[in-house]
Amino acid sequence: MNAKEVFSKTLIFGWIKLGIGLLNILIALALFALLIGISYLFKSGGVGAILFFVWLGVVGIVNFFMNHYIGYLVKAGHVAVIVAAFQTNAVPADPVHTGKAMVKERFGTSNVYFIIDKLIAGSVKQLQRTLGRLSGGLFDAIPGTNGLKNLMNLFLDISLGYIDECCLGYTFNHPEQNAFKSAADGVAIYFKNWKTLLKDAAKTAFTVIISVAVITLIAFVLFGGLFRLFEWSGFVAFVISLLLAWTVKYAFVDSWILVKMMSSYMQIAPTTQITFDLYGKLCGWSTKFKELWQKGGGQTSLTPVYPLEVSPPTMDIANGEASVTRFCPDCGAQSKATAAFCGSCGAKTNFA
Repeated sequence: MNAKEVFSKTLIFGWIKLGIGLLNILIALALFALLIGISYLFKSGGVGAILFFVWLGVVGIVNFFMNHYIGYLVKAGHVAVIVAAFQTNAVPADPVHTGKAMVKERFGTSNVYFIIDKLIAGSVKQLQRTLGRLSGGLFDAIPGTNGLKNLMNLFLDISLGYIDECCLGYTFNHPEQNAFKSAADGVAIYFKNWKTLLKDAAKTAFTVIISVAVITLIAFVLFGGLFRLFEWSGFVAFVISLLLAWTVKYAFVDSWILVKMMSSYMQIAPTTQITFDLYGKLCGWSTKFKELWQKGGGQTSLTPVYPLEVSPPTMDIANGEASVTRFCPDCGAQSKATAAFCGSCGAKTNFA
């Protein structure tokens, strides 16, 4: 199945996400109307300001519960069904029921899922920051590139959110294995293919930004015109427009990009071979990955771990001199400090 077919046949998850988002908006509007009424009764600007901050706090709590508990589990079910679709070349007849069953079987309780999801997200971001130090110096050396660097970081942050879900999806590939161990494998697969996956993710980040901008503009034209007709607050119209745009993005844009990213990841994952010593290196570069690996029953004493920029000294017995060995930033294999290309994967090392 291609990505378009998987997206269309799992669109039920998008509608569920839309329902969650619209319920969030309705609750926010109802609370806002209630607090406006209370403020009107007191006829005090000070009370109105206090109630506004109360409204923000309550809406934040409701949004956190809806998205971080109900929404997260819906996302996990969607990820599970997408994995099954690419593995079996068919979408289950009842994708919602199947996704729910797969998540329950794989993680047992929602708490386990939340822990794994957070550890995956933390691992990916920490490892990406480590990898970023290899190329970060290029921008630091060029004056006036802070704006470009900040823009790239924005794209990177958006992109990594979809990569997290790909790594989470890998946990459904091996149901016989500890979920934490499978999640660690999923992150290791990302690390070995980070250039390819991040390139695909960066394209999706641009799609996200453009989509949200267009949806917000359309929503503001509609709500702005309606509020202007009734002489209501333009600021409230703008807030509602943002909420609606974010809801549509969360329901449909995110779902489409999730399918596309998982399609790329599922093509790479089966052919990726993880070297045994890579886990030890990743544990040294990311505390979150180390925690994930240890919860999966792994040991962190697999191999001496050194930062990417610092290499361990070894003794050249023939010459009686200390030499330096470094690890390839692409595949993690050992390379001599003078090697221009990795002897394992052929990638440029930038050591020479």
